[in-house]
Amino acid sequence: MLLGSEPGGQRRYRAVNRSTSPAEWLVVTSPAEPVPVTLRSEPVYRPVIAMFLTIFWLLGLRVTVLGDEHVPARGGAVLAITHFGYAEFALAGAGVWWRRRRLVRFLATKAAWRHPVAGPLMRGMHHIPVQRAAGAGAYARGVAGLRGGELVGVFPEGMVSPSWTLGSFKTGAVRLAHEAQVPLIPVVIWGGHRVLTKGRRPSLLRAHRVAVSITFGAAVWPSGDGVADTAALRQVMAEMVERAQASYPDQPRNEADRWWLPAHLGGTAPTPAKAERQDRSPATH
Repeated sequence: MLLGSEPGGQRRYRAVNRSTSPAEWLVVTSPAEPVPVTLRSEPVYRPVIAMFLTIFWLLGLRVTVLGDEHVPARGGAVLAITHFGYAEFALAGAGVWWRRRRLVRFLATKAAWRHPVAGPLMRGMHHIPVQRAAGAGAYARGVAGLRGGELVGVFPEGMVSPSWTLGSFKTGAVRLAHEAQVPLIPVVIWGGHRVLTKGRRPSLLRAHRVAVSITFGAAVWPSGDGVADTAALRQVMAEMVERAQASYPDQPRNEADRWWLPAHLGGTAPTPAKAERQDRSPATH
């Protein structure tokens, strides 16, 4: 089982809104010990981070970050991140930089590298491509990065479920952390799927002033039992999701706006079973 526990208390930082300029996002510092700025040697990552922070500001996103003190000031760690939408890469990466002045190298499917725009950016930011049929190379690169002091971001679910509930977890995150002997940080993002997600066309109007919470849980140390550790990680993150949903400040504006709530909270999203059947349907591939 996982060795560690959830935080007993978390600090709430001010939400960011349109009264906060992008420049202010970039100069906010964490109350933890100072961390050397490393972006000077990252000619691609630096402008990408600035671009995403500017986009979030222009959209007026009301971002709240909790528990960022759990992200180590230096040294390797695995960030296990929920995957309710496609904005989690940007939100998690920008959130870690905003509060901790650290970069995250994400494991992402190889398909992103073939995109004419995303591909060069992914390579320039030194993210790690994953081939579903042969993941050993990505795993080795992830372990090497962790041992070299990097933060590595992993989405244990592997894919987005439009039920807006946690799917089954793969064991990669806990195996990486155990082999590299680094902490595993659970990360829950709620509200980001309202900005960009599966099965919904992006809408600037719908995304305007959306509330987004980013919660970093206390570090846990896998024991080496990949199956048990993964089940325990999923339970920890499920509890974090429940708390994030319970404290979320926004409510649907009308019946049509209930799409972003899971069925068990009165939303119109499909149940996990129905969403899984839809994903397996040939019509969705």
